[in-house]
Amino acid sequence: MLGAATKRKTAEERQGTMSDSSAVTATSTGPVTAAGRPAKTIEARGVNLFYGDFQAVEDVSITIEPNKVTALIGSSGCGKTTFLRSLNRMHELTPGASVKGEITLDGEDIYGAGVDPVAVRRLIGMVFQQPNPFPTMSIYDNVAAGFNLNAKKISKVQKDVAVERSLRGAHLWEEVKDRLDKPGGGLSGGQQQRLCIARAIAVEPEVLLMDEPCSALDPVATLAIEDLIGELKSRYTIVIVTHNMQQAARASDVTAFFNIEETGKPGRLVEAGPTEEIFTKPTKQETEDYVSGRFG
Repeated sequence: MLGAATKRKTAEERQGTMSDSSAVTATSTGPVTAAGRPAKTIEARGVNLFYGDFQAVEDVSITIEPNKVTALIGSSGCGKTTFLRSLNRMHELTPGASVKGEITLDGEDIYGAGVDPVAVRRLIGMVFQQPNPFPTMSIYDNVAAGFNLNAKKISKVQKDVAVERSLRGAHLWEEVKDRLDKPGGGLSGGQQQRLCIARAIAVEPEVLLMDEPCSALDPVATLAIEDLIGELKSRYTIVIVTHNMQQAARASDVTAFFNIEETGKPGRLVEAGPTEEIFTKPTKQETEDYVSGRFG
């Protein structure tokens, strides 16, 4: 369990225990993650997010289902990225930031007493808006970095297998297999983003968060990432933030619309539902106005 697992003193012990606890229910039926464990559900209940005294997000409740892509949409400043970052405790890395409410991963409170945020971030990986490979590291070392950062000791043979598996999973292996020793910063923008995805999945998380993963990419690279997201959902629970309505319509199964009524007010979740319904017959006028382009 999350709470028991993260009371271990070392990162290595913590990781091994969390993996074991996640595997307890691996014999159950249903979707599984890349590591063979059942896919995870995230539940947010009454989540309020603050930066000091300023409330950025108000009273968000949503169930994020396993093996689906959930897109968070809405105008700039409505709290999409802040909410996304709260799902793996990155929000609290900002000085003065705080969280009220409950966020659970398969029923376990990720903000509970004794839960190590580093362990949470291993289970719930993040891919950022700008590709951020370690520029001086080789392609190989970029993918393997997760093992080092998480103090997970594995043999060279195991690491080789994990790097190839992750690069194949990110549809990058054939493009880089003959230059694994070259700097990751030498790849194109689209390749760098896929390298970051490979790095994120190398440690076998259960959830992938993506903050506008295609905003810095050209249309060809964007479609490649969208195709990859569509394949990865068979192994992960995925949440993406996007400003691109077409991308949300193409790449997601569920869409959640956030809105902010006026400057200085907190963002809130207006409605969430199957993507097709959100784009064709939303239940809220605010949503219809946004997806039809009347505001935002």
